[in-house]
Amino acid sequence: MADLIVVGFDTEDGASLARFECFKLQKEYLLDLEDAVVVRRTADGKVHLDQSVNLTALGFSSGLAMGAFWGTLLGLIFLNPLAGFVAGSVAGAGAGALDGKLSDYGISDDFIKQVGATLKNGTSALFILVRKAQPEKVIEDLRYMGGHPHIIQTSLSPEAEAKLRSLIG
Repeated sequence: MADLIVVGFDTEDGASLARFECFKLQKEYLLDLEDAVVVRRTADGKVHLDQSVNLTALGFSSGLAMGAFWGTLLGLIFLNPLAGFVAGSVAGAGAGALDGKLSDYGISDDFIKQVGATLKNGTSALFILVRKAQPEKVIEDLRYMGGHPHIIQTSLSPEAEAKLRSLIG
């Protein structure tokens, strides 16, 4: 089971910097992330989501490969593999990109947008879905993040949340 932690920052780039630090911690096997999303609200009040996994690009590339394969195969049957390759690539890439655009991974985009709408202008929040972590080492590393981080919401136990709040605040 994964724990959802939402940390707010007083700056627009604070959450992005914290997510970068989380990726570094993941490479050191101190943190096992399932998903990490940055939401920022610009000075003009617009909410922007920055997903860690670009599903549209991932769908495009996998659709392109599958379309090229099947298009070439069908093209061989009809004695025109080049036309099959081109048609299959275009159709597969389009279908894959559309599928990626309509897909959701990890944390619900609707939930992220809902919380993002409550942020003040010029601030940001980091949504992380954590499978496993070594809290003492992670908190020590994240303590020096820019801005004034504060816990917005967690799915941690009350004891773990209180400990996290005391360490961050």
